[in-house]
This record gives sequence, structure tokens and C-alpha cells, in this order.
Amino acid sequence: STMFLVGLSGGIASGKSTVVAVLRELGCAVIDADVIARQVVQPHSKAHQQILQHFGTEILLENGEINREALGNLIFSQPEKRRLLNSITHPEILKEMLKQILKYFVLGYRYVILDIPLLFETRGLTRFMKYTVLVYCDPPTQLARLMKRNGLGTAEAEARISSQLPLDEKRKWATHVIDNSGDWESTRRQVLRLHTRLEDSLDFLWARLAVGTAVVGLGGLVFLLLRHFIS
Repeated sequence: STMFLVGLSGGIASGKSTVVAVLRELGCAVIDADVIARQVVQPHSKAHQQILQHFGTEILLENGEINREALGNLIFSQPEKRRLLNSITHPEILKEMLKQILKYFVLGYRYVILDIPLLFETRGLTRFMKYTVLVYCDPPTQLARLMKRNGLGTAEAEARISSQLPLDEKRKWATHVIDNSGDWESTRRQVLRLHTRLEDSLDFLWARLAVGTAVVGLGGLVFLLLRHFIS
């Protein structure tokens, strides 16, 4: 038995943050790709310097951090610039995610949840996941929640939703679906059932890790981890 990865995603206003909060409350290991994406572009980082080199200082805030909204507007209608930005940030994000996965592997977690907003859009990362989880809600509920949360009109909210892959399309790719169309208690019960299912799927790792660490050392653990996730 070995640790496995679970990919978690959703759509705008589908309630993914609500599900993540319950998972963290249950003690699950959750790696937030959005948080890492912000960390790797902090001032003086390698990615920060490369972004300034290609996009200029006009995208900076007064404190030197990157203005994500300005950068987003810049790449929204220019696919080539979006690809350039991804080529700068994605390797750094993946390196940090791997470091955190290794940490949880050594600590003996049964599984790690990777919270990746565009998991189903990119498709590339799904091959590393044993399971994929979609936080779903029906289209009318999604629209109403987004309008209320962001103070948007119908047309503007619909435009934002249509810029993403529809939740009904993502649903076809997910191995598990959390339907967040109802109330909080209903969502919580579904998360608890999912957690139980994932916890019961493998034996615990402490004994195997203790032996493995003593025999092969940290370098060997890194090699085994990389081999497992890449194969």
C-alpha cells in the first residue's frame, strides 16, 4: 500500500472553499495550488523576476507585488502571453507542490488532496490522481450565488461562468462528486462519506515508512516518491 493523490476542483461560486474547510477540519492534508501560485511570484522570487522581464513594471502594486487583476486582464485575450506566463509559473508551482507532497508522505498520511481550480481544464495533472473530486452545484444556484457574492448583474455573472468549463462537463471526468446545491449540512454529510471512503481504501503507512526511511534514507524516499507519481 502507498499514499495516493486526490484532485479537488469546482467552478466559480460552486462552494469548493466550503468543502475544503470541512476536509481541513477532519485533519486532511490539503495543498492549495492557488496559495502556492501566489507564493511563487512574491518579490525577489525567480518567477517574479521573469514576469517583470516579460510583462514590465506596469503590472506591479506599490508594495512591489504583482497585481494579479492587471496581469489577468493582460493575458485574458492574448493566448500567447497566457502560455508565456504559464511556462514561467507552472514549473515553480509544481516544484513547491512536490515538496509539500513529500512532507505529507514522510508524515505518513494516507492521501493528499490537491486543491487545483483548473484541474479539469488542464487535464494534464489528472493522470497523477487516483481519484478526482468535483464540487458541483446546479447552474441556477451557481448563478444566484455568484451574483449575490460579487454583487454582479445577470449578464456579468453569466459571462464569468461561461469563461470556465461548465460544471456539467467537469462532472463527466470526476470519480466523485460533492453536490453543493443544497444546504451546508447536506454538503458536510457528503464530505464525511467521501473522507471515510478514502480513509478505508488503504492500510496505514507508519510501519512501512519507518522501515523505508531507515533502509534507504531521505534520498531514497525522494526517488521512490518521484517514481510513484511519474509512473
